[in-house]
Amino acid sequence: MTFGRMKTAMAAVALLGGTTGVALSADSELVVFDWAGYEDPAFFKNYVEKNGDAPTFAFFGDEEEAFQKLRSGFRADVAHPCSQSIPKWIEAGLLEPLDTSRIERWSELNESFREIKAYQVDGKYYFVPLDWGNTATTYRTDMLNEADVASLQAFADPKHAGRVSIGDSVDDAYALAFLANGVKDWSTATDEDFKAASDFLRKVHKNVRAYWADGASLSQLMQSGEVYLAWAWNETYSTMSGAGNPIAMERGTDEGASSWVCGYVKLKDGEGSDDKFYDFINAWLEPASADYLVTQWGYGHANAAAMNKMDADALKAVGLESTEKLRENTLWQSPIPADLREKMIAEFEKIKAGF
Repeated sequence: MTFGRMKTAMAAVALLGGTTGVALSADSELVVFDWAGYEDPAFFKNYVEKNGDAPTFAFFGDEEEAFQKLRSGFRADVAHPCSQSIPKWIEAGLLEPLDTSRIERWSELNESFREIKAYQVDGKYYFVPLDWGNTATTYRTDMLNEADVASLQAFADPKHAGRVSIGDSVDDAYALAFLANGVKDWSTATDEDFKAASDFLRKVHKNVRAYWADGASLSQLMQSGEVYLAWAWNETYSTMSGAGNPIAMERGTDEGASSWVCGYVKLKDGEGSDDKFYDFINAWLEPASADYLVTQWGYGHANAAAMNKMDADALKAVGLESTEKLRENTLWQSPIPADLREKMIAEFEKIKAGF
């Protein structure tokens, strides 16, 4: 996805007065509730070729917003949450189990993503992992050097006041905060760990110029120089470096980085076509889709067979040489206890409001 295309997608959403309107109406027999930008037909080319049009897309800004909308009766057939949200969505009765026999490349999926027990109930699967990557320190190399970003403590350093941006995402924010306090497995975090992480985010808040909601808005902030230090996804480095901007993504800070996997789920009570749901998933799992995700967005794809055929140097250039390497010195955004996640959500809202 080029920066211009992503910006156009977000502008379309903005015109609707929010991120949860139907921004692109096409094939009404499949409604996909997604992050803006993923409506690019290059991701599901085979679906369009088979059905004559793209699905209809509606957009959300973050997973908690999506969860609340769906709980309130918003109807769609497919959604695109990330791994840590899946147990909560299953428990809330939002999801239907998958018929994996209809997913043609199911056996090609990375087992470490596919076989996580939190995505299964009574032997049935509820999650198709698709995209994965990092959230890591990203900085303007003409304004900061490696020594300036050697530690995640830089985000809380007063000398960077007004020049920092982190995502408006409770998961990414607390991944940063737990890592900064030495916690790499947040599923075992104690009350003391949670308090220390929250205290760190309050220090970071004093430096934040803006909480970014999408890669396009962060790229604008960094291109202008308003922000020179960000906690960002692979996309920002990939698109900005591709456009010739002086930028680097540092995964090797003293405390490490965060890594995540997202994917698609089948929503309960969706009124669309089952056949088209599986057409959409199968199109996404094609090697051509995997190649596009890696080369144009800088994210990894869960089709391990397709990833294994990609050029090793090209993968290394965007930090995706292997999922094993990705997991080293990282906080993996795995499913966490429901009570901890609810505390994170509530506390992050307070922190952003200045409390």
